[in-house]
Amino acid sequence: MSTDTPLKPLVEIAGFRTDSRYRLVHFEGAGWEPLAPEEFEPRLHQLFPDLDPHDPARVHWEDRPWEWPAWHPGEA
Repeated sequence: MSTDTPLKPLVEIAGFRTDSRYRLVHFEGAGWEPLAPEEFEPRLHQLFPDLDPHDPARVHWEDRPWEWPAWHPGEA
């Protein structure tokens, strides 16, 4: 009998939307947060210091992994 059970993702990134510069990110124990690309990894490491952001078993992207909506300074 195997004791290997799939790991539940600690981080879930919601689907890609082009009407916002952010993606909604759910952190286990902290809830959902809208994050820009430059905010994602620092926040992830703040909550889970040893987590590899490229670990697909622990970080689940609903779609378009590592892709963020285009945004240009000055846009709302």
